[in-house]
Amino acid sequence: MGITAIIVLVILAIVVIYFIGIYNRLIALRNRYKNSFAQIEVQLKRRYDLIPNLVETAKAYLTHERETLEAVVAARNTAAKGLQAAAADPGNATAMGQLAGAEGALNNAMGRLNVVMEAYPDLKASQNMQQLSEELTSTENKVAFARQAFNDTVMAYNTYKQSFPPVLVAGAFGHSADAALLEFEDSKEIQAAPKVSF
Repeated sequence: MGITAIIVLVILAIVVIYFIGIYNRLIALRNRYKNSFAQIEVQLKRRYDLIPNLVETAKAYLTHERETLEAVVAARNTAAKGLQAAAADPGNATAMGQLAGAEGALNNAMGRLNVVMEAYPDLKASQNMQQLSEELTSTENKVAFARQAFNDTVMAYNTYKQSFPPVLVAGAFGHSADAALLEFEDSKEIQAAPKVSF
């Protein structure tokens, strides 16, 4: 075996090792964003478990606010189904969009419930209701942090996958589609400057 053959083999080995490194990095980044979504899933499931308890506690006080309570339960069930679909494929943009829409509807229903609860001082003063509200608020904060971590890991995955030279081989390794971010709020409304008038 000549020196040229050895040099070719060494170069070929370096190229193969380099592509193995790209593949391993793609897998690691994909696993990170899937793990980050699992953290969101844990917090959203906790939230979905707290909501029926909150509704049951409120039922005794809000006998003529049945429609509001039913809307919260229906929105919670829709969001739970959206979470299940998104958990099956955390990189799927359609599943993430459906989850975000369902979460928006749930947030609206919970907002209406909070407005109704304000009208019932006995309910607000209930120790059980206060504890459930505090747990729900804590869970909401954890969801926000988990969503931010998920979006950060999705961005790292997409950035690496789209950079050179990984972009040349990502599709061949099964990484052709970008992973989708999870945004619960309407980002256009958040980015718009608030209008203040006196």
